[in-house]
Amino acid sequence: MDTANQFVSVGTFQVLKLPLGFIRVLEWLFAIFAFATCGGYSGQLRVSVDCIEKTSSNLSIPIDFSYPFRLHQVSFEAPLCDGSREERLFLIGDYSSSAEFFVTIAVFAFLYSLGATIVYIFFQNKYRENNRGPFIDFVVTVVFSFLWLVSSSAWAKALSDVKVATDPDEVQQLISACKVQTNKCGSVLGPRWSGLNTSVVFGFLNFVLWAGNIWFVFKETGWHKGGTARYPGGGAPEKQTGTFNQPNNQGSFDQSGPGYSAQGDLGQPTEYSQVGGPTSYSNQM
Repeated sequence: MDTANQFVSVGTFQVLKLPLGFIRVLEWLFAIFAFATCGGYSGQLRVSVDCIEKTSSNLSIPIDFSYPFRLHQVSFEAPLCDGSREERLFLIGDYSSSAEFFVTIAVFAFLYSLGATIVYIFFQNKYRENNRGPFIDFVVTVVFSFLWLVSSSAWAKALSDVKVATDPDEVQQLISACKVQTNKCGSVLGPRWSGLNTSVVFGFLNFVLWAGNIWFVFKETGWHKGGTARYPGGGAPEKQTGTFNQPNNQGSFDQSGPGYSAQGDLGQPTEYSQVGGPTSYSNQM
């Protein structure tokens, strides 16, 4: 217990109250929500085929699909309405690339946000050393902002296509028996899209968070006048003293002219002399 308390006391948890650290924690949480709502999705739809021959009818045909949405590999059995025969059909479309890209960016963003938060808390001096940490942090933040925008846009488009491909009305068009007017086909159950819709929302929220954090990370770099360029060693600036330091000078004034010595010390003349006049005060007397 004492070891844990000592470990916690070493960290600078005050950084979490600053925008840089606080936004990193939000990025970490929102990344979890993004890949959890997308990667953990599984849906089902059901259609019915009511044949003229009631014995051949199937009023509840389940069709299950899930992440990564390789719909062309999802199969189901539908009656042909000409006896007991059935046909095996497949859904249309492969949207795994967009879904997997979105989840991959979310996972890596989660890992980087967690690692960056740990560095902010426990390795602040190393982070600011030679301005290398803020520079790397700035570049990675810009890259992740761009990747979040691309992946979220691609996944939003893919989700729209998935909805069309799994629409019960579209699936009915794949069934041969539904093309016969004497047979009746209908929708029993449609997929629920709330989870996937939420994943798209979290994707764009992550983009907003990462893009907004660019400014706060930029302030930590030496490129900004208020960044660590003022503190090259990670410490506070030293107070200036009231003395003036000049090259080849030991702190004293060095001026030339009457009444001042060449060494810079104020010389007090022992005699008052003028050109063309008496050489001493005694001679005037």
